Amino acid sequence: MAREPGELLGHAQSARTGRQLGAGPVSAGESSIAPVTRTAARDAGFLLRNAVESLPEGALAAKLDTGRELRVKLGIDPTAPDIHLGHAVVLGKLREFQDMGNRVVLIVGDYTARVGDPSGRSATRPELPPETIDRNAETFKAQAFSILDPERTEVRRNGEWLDMAMEDLFRLARTATVAQLLERDDFARRYAAREPISVLELLYPLLQAYDSVAVRADVEIGGTDQKFNLLLGRDVQEAYGLEPQAILTMPILPGIDGVRRMSKSLDNYVGVAEPAPEIFGKLMRVPDDAMPAYYDLLLDGEATPGTPVEQKRRLAHRLAERFHGAEQAGLAEERFNRLHVERRAPEEVDEAILPEGAVVHLPAVIGEAFGITRSEARRLLAQGGVRLDGSPVTEAQLDLAADSLDGAVLQLGKRRFRRLRRAV
Repeated sequence: MAREPGELLGHAQSARTGRQLGAGPVSAGESSIAPVTRTAARDAGFLLRNAVESLPEGALAAKLDTGRELRVKLGIDPTAPDIHLGHAVVLGKLREFQDMGNRVVLIVGDYTARVGDPSGRSATRPELPPETIDRNAETFKAQAFSILDPERTEVRRNGEWLDMAMEDLFRLARTATVAQLLERDDFARRYAAREPISVLELLYPLLQAYDSVAVRADVEIGGTDQKFNLLLGRDVQEAYGLEPQAILTMPILPGIDGVRRMSKSLDNYVGVAEPAPEIFGKLMRVPDDAMPAYYDLLLDGEATPGTPVEQKRRLAHRLAERFHGAEQAGLAEERFNRLHVERRAPEEVDEAILPEGAVVHLPAVIGEAFGITRSEARRLLAQGGVRLDGSPVTEAQLDLAADSLDGAVLQLGKRRFRRLRRAV
C-alpha cells in the first residue's frame, strides 16, 4: 500500500525504538562501513527502495545507526519559480527522512544561481537578475512546504557563505583539479567538441560542494544528473576535516510527454501549485508506458489492477487530492468527464467580448480571446481545432454575424473555452 509522506512517522518511530533496544548486527557485505543494526539496515532499505543508488555502500545505514538527528541536504537553484512533480520526487524522499526524525537543510542557491548549474547543459546558462532570483526563491520555498514539514526544515541561502574572501576561494579551489572537473559527462562532451566552458561553470561543482561543508551535511540527495556534484561534496568535506556525507540519487521523472525529463521550459510539466483541474487533466495525458515511473516515484508503486485509463485516473485523482484535497480532486475529475467524455463545455467559462460591428472576423476573435496570432488561429481552423457550441468550424466560416455568436461557447483544442458576448 502506498504511504503518504506523513504516514511514515509510525514506521520511523518503531525503527527508533528498535535501535535503542540494540537489535543485532547484519553483514556489511563488501562495504568498509562498520556493521549496523538490523533496524538501521531496514530504515536504509526503506529509503532506498525507489532510489537509484546510495554511495558509499552501507554509509547511509551507518549514519542512521548513530541514532542522532541527521542533516539531510538538498540544494535548489531558483532559476524558475514553481515546483513541479519532478521536484516532488526528491522532496518526497526528504519528507521520508523527516518522518524518521531527521532534519532537512534546504539550500536555496541564490548565489550559485548567478553561475547556473551546467549539469546536462551544452551551453552556458544566461544570468538572471538578482530580483528574479529572490522572487523565485520565495515562491519555491512556499511551495516546498506543501511536501516538507516546516518544523523539521532549515532553509538557508548559500549567499550566506559563498560571498567569501578571495583567500577562502583559493583554499576551496585547491580541493579539486581541472582534470577531475572535466570528468563530468557534460564538461567532457563540451570539451571534446571544443565548445566553450567558462571558468565560472567549472567553479559551480566546487561551490555546491562547499554548501555541504557550510551546513555540515550528513546526507545529500539529488537526481542522477547530480551524482558528480554530490560525490565532489564528499571530497571537499574531507579536505575541510569533516566526516564525508552519504549520497543518495533519485530517478529523474519523465514529463507528461513520457520522453524528456519534466521541465517547465519543455512545457511537459505538472506544477504542484497548479489548480486541481490542470493537474488532473495533464496527468491524463501521460503515456501508458510512463505510468510505472509515476506510480513508483510519486505513489510508492501502488499500481492497482485495471485498464491503463483507469490507472491513469487513479493517479490523477490521488495527486490532485494530495495538493488540493479530496473535494477539489473530485470536482477536477467531474470537469474532466464533462469536457472529454461527455464533450460538453465546463459549467463556468470565462467570457470574451466580441469586437464591435455586425460581422466579425473569426480568426481575430479567436486571437483576442485566447492570446494567439491570427495566423495561428487560421492554422487551428484548418486543422479542425476550433468549435462553436460543440460543432466544428471550417475555414469557410471566417466571417460571422455578431448576433449569432452572442452567448456561444468558443472552444480551442480540447481544454480551452470562452463564452462570447457582445459589448454592452
